[in-house]
Amino acid sequence: MSIDRIIDAAMRPVADAVAGVVFVTVPVLGAELPLIVGWLVGGGAFFTIYLRFINVRGFVEALRILSGRRAGPADPGEIPQFQALTTAVSGTVGIGNIAGVAVAISAGGPGATFWLIVAGLLGMSTKFAECTLGVRFRRENPDGSVSGGPMYYLERGLRARGRPGLGRALGTFYAGAMMVGCLGIGNMFQSNQAAALFIDVTGGETGFFGDKAWLIGLLLAGLVALVIVGGIRSIARTTVRLVPSMALLYVTLALAVIALNARELPDALVSIWQGAFAPEGIAGGALGALVIGFRRAAFSNEAGLGSAAIAHATARTARPVSEGYVGLIEPFLDTVVICTMTALVIITTVYDPALAGAGVNGIELTTRAFTSTLSWSAAPLGVAAMLFAFSTMIAWAYYGLKAFTYLVGEGRAQDLGFKLFFCVFVVVGASVDLGAVVDLSDALVFVVAIPNLIGLYLMAPLVRQELRRYEP
Repeated sequence: MSIDRIIDAAMRPVADAVAGVVFVTVPVLGAELPLIVGWLVGGGAFFTIYLRFINVRGFVEALRILSGRRAGPADPGEIPQFQALTTAVSGTVGIGNIAGVAVAISAGGPGATFWLIVAGLLGMSTKFAECTLGVRFRRENPDGSVSGGPMYYLERGLRARGRPGLGRALGTFYAGAMMVGCLGIGNMFQSNQAAALFIDVTGGETGFFGDKAWLIGLLLAGLVALVIVGGIRSIARTTVRLVPSMALLYVTLALAVIALNARELPDALVSIWQGAFAPEGIAGGALGALVIGFRRAAFSNEAGLGSAAIAHATARTARPVSEGYVGLIEPFLDTVVICTMTALVIITTVYDPALAGAGVNGIELTTRAFTSTLSWSAAPLGVAAMLFAFSTMIAWAYYGLKAFTYLVGEGRAQDLGFKLFFCVFVVVGASVDLGAVVDLSDALVFVVAIPNLIGLYLMAPLVRQELRRYEP
């Protein structure tokens, strides 16, 4: 028996047990609602109302901050606010933006796209709260570096609210789950999919790399190591170039396909609207589309998980709310723009209602949609997907590192040890099928939404207090 099968067999009961708890569903009018998705979307709805629709009225101010108009020359922090944004975006824009949207439309129909957008807009408010607290309660280390994120604002923020024991417990639980969880969603899954795509575009299983996934993993690990060894500043310098480039490549391809199928666009928009409110039909009608769209958005932009606040906490700013404004741009780019582009490409080209429940593979459907109009687009689409995977890995390496050092303390040995550990798993993820390990780590990533949102609710008055200090 191969080593990956042995590991899978050993870990499967644990992975299934954890996933069964995290992703438990309840039947609601013919559709299965994952409670974790309801928890995440509920948080977005709460902060949208509590902060008086900051996701809408704060958008222009966010653009002003990104332009540098609000920056001060002596503001504390490690990296510029725009670089903090690109680092966080690199962690959320991944393979899921290409494959996951196709799965959502296959299962929930075009109407899932509408609810995906709604969930993305609500997630902007949650990100605002997370990033504001991330900066307010970050820790400045003796060497000038910054450590921040949910584990810090849960501990320090709840201490300020008179709940020190609860804050420390939630922070420790969050860090432990994030440290293990980062090895799945932000590491092995990304390297596995990147290797599969690279093999596919270089001749498939009969090509030179057909039986050399380990070599692709080794190359990826080397590239990841070159970036992350320099810490957040090196990661930020890479993402500030990589994120705009890969997003531009993907959006350009998507816009080209949509433009060439412009005659189908009005019908596509009508099907999205009607499918969002249809009383019956695909996957339980309106509620089925709502659940699937919300689930895809929650898993895509990570609003409520707190992961992006780890990167945003390093931004150079003396006013925590300014980074909250920057943070709300992230779900807009990830979900409202890129995921919607993917949906429109599919709906205007190859979408068929018969796909519902047919188990269509996401990446295959998306590739089919692009190549149906641009026959040559498979290669650049593969390049975009691999860039998405690489950028996600370097961001999540930093998230996992900060969770690790929160638990064991800051230090050069701890820093290098975790980075080496992370890179080893890049090779493992590309080389073998470790389904149970990935399932377990994915479940642990989403379980962190529970302590994170509990803390956000308890600290909501602090977020509103910071917002009132900032607003004229």
